[in-house]
Amino acid sequence: MSRPRTYAVALLVALLMLPSLAASTKIPTAQQTSSPVSATDAAPFIGDWTLEMQGSNGPATMGLAVKAEEDKVSAALVSDAMGTQAITSIAKADKALVLSYSFTYDGNNVDAVIRLTPAADGKMAAQIDFAGGAYVMTGTATKKEKAK
Repeated sequence: MSRPRTYAVALLVALLMLPSLAASTKIPTAQQTSSPVSATDAAPFIGDWTLEMQGSNGPATMGLAVKAEEDKVSAALVSDAMGTQAITSIAKADKALVLSYSFTYDGNNVDAVIRLTPAADGKMAAQIDFAGGAYVMTGTATKKEKAK
C-alpha cells in the first residue's frame, strides 16, 4: 500500500473512532455523579457568586445564583455572551456542588457542567466543562456581599 493511501486509511479509521472516544471521555453530569442535593447540603453554596474563569480562549466573568426555597435548590448562570442559563440538574459529589445545563451554540446542543469546590481561602474553586470536556475553564467563585 502506498504511503498516502496508508495515511488516508489511518485518518478514516481515526475519524470513525471519534464518536466512541468522545463518549468514553465525556465528563459526567450532575445526574451521573451523585444524587440530588437538599437545601441543607447546598447551604455553603447558597447565594450570588462571581465566577472568574480562564480558558484557552482567555478570561471570562460570569454570575451564578444558587437559591433554596422549601428544600428545593435552583440555580442560574448569567454571562454577557450567553445571557441567563437555567441550571437543570444540581447534585453534590463529595464536597463539591455539581450543576449541569445545556445550551444551543451554532445549532448544536452543548452540555455543560459546573463544579464548585470549597477552598481554604473562603472562595470556591470553580471549573466548567463544555461538551464533555472538549473545552474546560477553571478559576474561582467569590460570594458577593449582600446589600445592606
